[in-house]
Amino acid sequence: MRLRFLLCCGLLLAASGLRAQSTITGTIRFGGAVRDYRLYVPRAYTGNQAVPLLLNLHGYGSNNLEQEQYGDFRAIADTANFLVVHPNGTLDGTGSRYWNTFTPPGSGGPNDVAFLAALIDTLSARYRIDANRVYSTGMSNGGFMSYELACQLSGRIAAIASVTGSMVASRQAVCMPGRAVPILEIHGTADGTVPYNGNILFLPIPTLLASWVQRNGCNPTPIITQVPDINTADGSTVERQLYTGGRNGSVVEHYRVIGGGHTWPGAPVNIGVTNRDINASREIWRFLRPYRLTGLVASTKPETSGRLLQLAPNPAQELVTLRAEAGQPLTRLRVTDALGRVVPATSRRTSDGSLQLSTSGWAPGIYWVQAEVAGQPVVRKLVKE
Repeated sequence: MRLRFLLCCGLLLAASGLRAQSTITGTIRFGGAVRDYRLYVPRAYTGNQAVPLLLNLHGYGSNNLEQEQYGDFRAIADTANFLVVHPNGTLDGTGSRYWNTFTPPGSGGPNDVAFLAALIDTLSARYRIDANRVYSTGMSNGGFMSYELACQLSGRIAAIASVTGSMVASRQAVCMPGRAVPILEIHGTADGTVPYNGNILFLPIPTLLASWVQRNGCNPTPIITQVPDINTADGSTVERQLYTGGRNGSVVEHYRVIGGGHTWPGAPVNIGVTNRDINASREIWRFLRPYRLTGLVASTKPETSGRLLQLAPNPAQELVTLRAEAGQPLTRLRVTDALGRVVPATSRRTSDGSLQLSTSGWAPGIYWVQAEVAGQPVVRKLVKE
């Protein structure tokens, strides 16, 4: 109730600063019920080019209006030019809104995976949305739902980020995504609602991370860095864990908020120990934005990849030589086609330490060569003539 009061106050204060046409309320009929949503259209959107879509899902007992305010992406969307949709979950027997991440499809309760797929279809028919850049994030139960989308809708969701969410333990064994899905988890070690170390229902966060590291084929040893403690009065610090080298350029990333509660770091209000060293919304968009459905990172500095790993000749006909910078070790070689499908790659090590890759049997077209150079993931485009 305190959160709702504070957010409603925030709405009144912010109303004068938002253009009325920026937020659109809508409904779709699904499963015999009318489902509603709020869509934020950024100032930069013109309809002349396709833009990303971010699903921002509320927590249990919350709603789309509260999530729009609490886990706010609107200012970021205005600059980066992406649409943000805030759908509502359905009401349970207690009158609380929720996402059905507890029962398998067909066993009762709403099919929220199918609903969100239908919502993406509806919005795509009305706006120019880049189908390769649809992402999901959410708070608590919304984070659980984002994982459910990664499991069941991996062909449409490019990457996900969860804040204070996890997975229901019973769903772990049946989560079989069709592709590597990049994952970001932000979680407080003092979370009393979704405990960091899990319980009889929820997976412990270390177990959750390990499962996605395995699914994505990442290096099981993370790169760990300490985030600067720029706010010493917030009662928490942050450690960043990064698992690199996954298939199709995917990674698993984790912000471990030491002492943090069941809260959204950087949120406009405190409803517990809320970290101020990071802003979850900014970190989430930083994480999500490079990924497409192929899972490949669209590097903002292509010359870095070119320097670390050279391919010659390119375009290639039968053989291509992969040479790493300054004799650095070249490992974890993987090749995918333009649709993200793994292509059999036969290679041999030459006397100078480079790799000679055979493209025999490949159809002409564009391929992506992924490798690790001294532990750093590198992606290069290869054209087969």
